[in-house]
Order: sequence, then structure tokens, then C-alpha cells
Amino acid sequence: MISFRLLLQQGCIVLKRFWGLFLMSVLFPLAAGGQPVWALSGLDGTTSHNFVADAVSQVAPAVVRIDTERTVQRQPFDPTLIDPLLRDLLGEPGIGPERERGQGSGVVIDDQGLVLTNAHVVERVDAVSVTLADGDQHDGSVVGTDPVTDLALVRLDGGTRPEAAPLGDSDALEVGDWAIALGTPYGLERTVTLGIVSSLHRNISSLGFSDKRLDLIQTDAAINPGNSGGPLVNGRGEVIGINTLVRSGPGAGLGFAIPINLARHVSEQLLTSGEVVHPYLGVQLVPLTARIAREHNRDPNSLVELPERFGALVQSVLPDSPAERAGLRRGDLVIAAAETSVSDPQTLLKQVDQAEIGVPLSLRIMRNGQEMSLSVNPAALPGLS
Repeated sequence: MISFRLLLQQGCIVLKRFWGLFLMSVLFPLAAGGQPVWALSGLDGTTSHNFVADAVSQVAPAVVRIDTERTVQRQPFDPTLIDPLLRDLLGEPGIGPERERGQGSGVVIDDQGLVLTNAHVVERVDAVSVTLADGDQHDGSVVGTDPVTDLALVRLDGGTRPEAAPLGDSDALEVGDWAIALGTPYGLERTVTLGIVSSLHRNISSLGFSDKRLDLIQTDAAINPGNSGGPLVNGRGEVIGINTLVRSGPGAGLGFAIPINLARHVSEQLLTSGEVVHPYLGVQLVPLTARIAREHNRDPNSLVELPERFGALVQSVLPDSPAERAGLRRGDLVIAAAETSVSDPQTLLKQVDQAEIGVPLSLRIMRNGQEMSLSVNPAALPGLS
């Protein structure tokens, strides 16, 4: 028969162990700078939300779905190539235009109902329908598009307009900052994904796009088809970018967004004139480093000796371009523009983008081992309007 004293001793041991575990579960998180578990709940029993939910709540009402329709001309098909049996079963091949539907996302950026999105979402469309976060639908009209930066501005027609999303400062971003992507991937409205800023100033030419001028924000927040034009948001609930593309194949899972500071500048020009004028010189450039130059110069079959230094090497000059008129030649190495040192083509393109149409831009180049100066008048990039 178990004595009362023995039961009391065993009960005290169990109580001590329970109390020790309880204190560890509370004091250890506090010592590490955390909070006890119950601090996540309010006095009224409700659970508080994390910073992601708070950030999303500030931007989500301004995120919209954009549905488009465009007319596409069906490729003519030779009916004589159709097997007679198939013609009897399927009928004669149809001819004439077809209606193609597309979908993307956008974000309202002011109280006048202006929506910022990607140019590839609304280019050459016949009809635009915008669905707000509350389900209300509006017709939309395209104010302007800029294919060089893949940005477009759409105006909501009539009806109530949602509150604009707060815009942040993309120049203040650092690698490792939180990145929250909002949009309508695959038609799934009000989708939110979370990641970080994994890189900055990712030149779009490194992704295989030679017709764009963009330094992108790279993120591992999931961006999928339908997210195009939606906002990329920081941890404070401010728009820092416009989602534009996702890497497929090798490196899949990386998304890219246009910095909001550039988007703000482009949208102002689109609102003013309906288009964006981009200065250009008319040269094709490749980067040159001292190592590449040394390897080239050691080749006994090389036709020209390259200076062993960093710069933007002119690979070709377009006929009747500002560069040709200024006297630039194939093989010239641009080492400075507007008194700014040029170490690669991206640096030179940035100086050209900041130049004014028709205003001389000073260049310092290396030619045949000699340093010389040239002045070129940038012209408007043709073929955009």
C-alpha cells in the first residue's frame, strides 16, 4: 500500500518539473529578445497580424485586374493543302480576324483613376476592362505606352475610383529588403506572395531583351503570368516596383520588377504627351575589360589592337545616326561621357538617357591608342510612335 507521504513527494517532483518547463518556455524567448507566446493575442482574445498583412492592407485596395481584347489577323492557309476527308469533317478553313483575350494586373497611382501597368499588357488592344479590388468593373482607356521601359498608363472611365496606393522610393532599396508581390496570376485575384529583394540594377539585356532600357529589381517573390503590371511592395506597404517578367528555364523562380522611381517618371511623360521620347546615339556596344583586351591582342590574327582598359567598345555604327554624323567608328572605345567615367555600356546608356534631344553630349574615346574627344547630338529613338 502506497503511503500518503510518498504520493506527496512524487506530486512535488512532477510540479517542479512542470514549473521548470513553464519558466523556460517564457524566459528563454524573452532573453533572446522575443515575446512570450500569449503576447501574440490581444486582451480581447483577437490575434494580431504580422507586417505582411499590414503592408498588403495598405496597397490591396488599389490593385486591379486588367482584361483586354485585341484583333489578330489569322495567317492565310492554303485550302488545297487540306485533305478532302478532313475538309468534309471540319468544313472550310475560316478566314478573317480573330479576337484574342489577355489578362494582367495594375495599380492605381492617383485619385484621378490612373492605373500603372505593363506596356505588353495593353499594347495594340481594342478594349480594356478594369476590375477593382471590390469587384466593381470599369472600362479603361490607354493613355499611352512606352515599349522601351514596358510601362503603360490606363485611365478608369467613370464610376467610383479607389484610393491610390502609396508609392515608395526604389533608390532606397537594399538587397535583403522584404518584397511582396500582388496581382492576378493565372486569373487568381488578390494573390499575395512574399520574398526578398535578391538583387538590384539587374540589366534587362542580360535576360535576353536587347530592345529595352531597364535596370530591374530582382526578387524571389513568386511572379507568374497575370502578375504583370501588379505592384511589388516593401515591408512598410509602399509600392517599390511594377512586376514585369519572370525567369523561365534555368534560374526559374526569379522575378523582376521595374523600379517605381522610373515608373513614376515615365507615367508623368505619358500623362503629358502620351509617349516617352528616348535619346539615342545609334551604336551597338559591348563591354571591354583589360583581360578581354589582352586576350584579343595576343591573337596574331586580330586586325586591331584594343586598349587594355575598361570601357564601352563600339561594335557597329548605324547609318545616318547621330553617332555616324559625330564621327564615331567601329573599334572606338568610349571611356567617358558628359565628364563621367564609362566602364561599361550600361554607364554610357545611362548618360544618354539623361541627355536632352539635340543638346551636344561630350564623349571621350580611345582610337588607335590615342585619346580624343567628340561631341554627339542625341536624337529621338525612331520607330516608337
